[in-house]
Amino acid sequence: MKQLIIVLIGIVLLVSCSPPPPNQTDQLTEPFRSAWQAAGGPRIGPPLGEPRWVDDTLVQYFATIRIVALPDGGAIAERLPADWRSSVPRPVIELPTVPQRASLALATPTDVMQPLQPVRVTLRIPAYSGPTTVQLYDAAGHLTTQGVTTVSDGLGEITLFAGGTLGSQWAVALIDGRLAGAHSRLFTLDAETFLSSGSSDIDSLYPRIRRLMAEARVSYELNGRLIGGYRSPDNPLLWLRDHVYQGRGFRYFETDVTSLLDAFRDAQMPDGSLPDVIDYPERYVQAFRKEVESDVEFLYVQGVYEAWQMTGDDEWLRSHLPALRRAIEYITTNPLRWNAERGLVRRPYTIDMWDFAYGPTTMSPDGKPAPRHWIEPDTIWGTFHGDNTGLAYALFLLARIENRVGDPTQAKRYFDLSDQIMQRLNALAWNGRFFTHFIPEDATFVPAGVDAAAQLSLSNAYALNRRVLSVGQAQAIVETYYARRDFTRAFAEWYSIDPPFPPGSFGMAGGKGEQPGEYVNGGIMPLVGGELARGAFAFGFEPYGLDILRRYANLLRLTNASYLWYYPDGRPGISGPDTIPTDGWGASAMLGALFEGLAGVFDDASRYEEVIISPRWPVEPTVKQAYVVTRYPASTGYVAYRWQRDDRSLRLLITGSGRQATVRFLLPTDVGDRLTMMVDNQPVTPLIEVIGNSRYASVTLDRLNVEVMVTWP
Repeated sequence: MKQLIIVLIGIVLLVSCSPPPPNQTDQLTEPFRSAWQAAGGPRIGPPLGEPRWVDDTLVQYFATIRIVALPDGGAIAERLPADWRSSVPRPVIELPTVPQRASLALATPTDVMQPLQPVRVTLRIPAYSGPTTVQLYDAAGHLTTQGVTTVSDGLGEITLFAGGTLGSQWAVALIDGRLAGAHSRLFTLDAETFLSSGSSDIDSLYPRIRRLMAEARVSYELNGRLIGGYRSPDNPLLWLRDHVYQGRGFRYFETDVTSLLDAFRDAQMPDGSLPDVIDYPERYVQAFRKEVESDVEFLYVQGVYEAWQMTGDDEWLRSHLPALRRAIEYITTNPLRWNAERGLVRRPYTIDMWDFAYGPTTMSPDGKPAPRHWIEPDTIWGTFHGDNTGLAYALFLLARIENRVGDPTQAKRYFDLSDQIMQRLNALAWNGRFFTHFIPEDATFVPAGVDAAAQLSLSNAYALNRRVLSVGQAQAIVETYYARRDFTRAFAEWYSIDPPFPPGSFGMAGGKGEQPGEYVNGGIMPLVGGELARGAFAFGFEPYGLDILRRYANLLRLTNASYLWYYPDGRPGISGPDTIPTDGWGASAMLGALFEGLAGVFDDASRYEEVIISPRWPVEPTVKQAYVVTRYPASTGYVAYRWQRDDRSLRLLITGSGRQATVRFLLPTDVGDRLTMMVDNQPVTPLIEVIGNSRYASVTLDRLNVEVMVTWP
């Protein structure tokens, strides 16, 4: 027993006298040891590794501080933020070092760079010649790209591409897998929406539309808060529908995408209904709703979802959830808005979504002649398809919102209701080619002087992009519009409704719309063209989508203006003294067709976290390369790509802020069944999709900052 005790004592003495393990205090040398002791010594803990060159200065990292060597031979401790490891590349902290000292810099000093711009990095490694790996890391500490260059007599250079999370970008130099040096702020990565394809008419669309839409922005103080939104093209007020639909465009350049929606939420009535128009104190306007409208609630849901897409702000989204639920409850239960027998939304007989009903001019509450904005004893009631495709879409979006920040059981209910509404609507209003404009509740009512069964109304174009149609339905709608493309009748087939109603069917008190070809009664609307083009790109009619974009680009080039509506002969539609030549509604629809359709960047979540990229440039054989950036200025969400076409290949270099991408190559028409797809030079098996006459080769990636290539014999 005594011998055992002696042995144990010996073991204890040996352990107590043994040196600390590697990477502990034996890595503390002057001047770092003195600074470490002054900062608290053992309380700070051991270093995470030996000193290393960062920004041409020797530094040593610890759990909560870093110690920086000073030129005078001393050192100073700097406290690190709690989340510092999330922004510092792991090699800078963890890799062993080499004796060499690498200095990294930009060949041409630049403070800010756009994604996928070439980055020329110079290296200085005194007394060294040999291979060096240069890596770029983004502001989240993620590796975005790397390459190997040869340093000769201490000098080297390499060109890489900028990418990843926005903010300060790191450059790291490695020799034999060990750290030689790092630069913590080589440049700042920022992103601004941009498109370049070498096709001047297409490339001109975004800058022209952005300038136009700047004229439609309205901002003022309401209830102690500054609100901002986009006005109607023919009315100076902030209407919910005009603002929401213009979100298809302003998402690419607007920073305030929530304040107006907050104001509408605050104006919600106790029964869940919402106004059409928000208060405008300077114009002595109080929030109001046109009684005949039945689409306001679904537009509120759509507007909130799309604003969340731009911001990614879950807490803001959650703050709207109770109001979203009340809005849906109202529109699906209130007898004024809901036909319980049909199980569909009802409204008075208006032209599509517009706010005046069938019948002669009536009298307003203040005794003046006016369109029939009000519900009256002789109002004709029925089902309008756009209210219901819009509601089905809003229910789909609300289900997504519930899954994100709410109740998953509610999500299932909303998904199911969306499907049920479309089943009922298809049974009632789908005629095999498009949705019949209006199905009266009184089966004996027939509008005078028009074949109502032949009327193609504008919300058929909207339905293309509401994720509620079968492929066959969508293709039938596109084909119907294309069949009505007759330049002897109208300069564009973007009809508000076709054929129009006879004169006087809708009394407008002398305003536009009483006559065929005016306003929403058969006028030509760019908003229809934009939605139609976006749908054409999505459902296999890519050449038609490009044709629409080119015609609109030429309209802007020739007139430097865009109106809400035009006469069939091309004259601009002037509805009144408040009409402006900067129609953000139609222009936004065209931007949707440009960026989501032709450029093919579709956000399937928020902030481009899950993005679908379908570059459709092969539709124009003269385009050999394209550079596209789509950015939400309301957040840091963006996607950028460089697309290139060669004789036997398509190449796509992608970066962005997200975490997942589905890449879909539109294949040129001369590509056969034999093709190869490579992701970062590794072969993958693509999924071949056939949509109409178009073929896509697709692959889903769990990362961005990647190159994808398709080749064929």
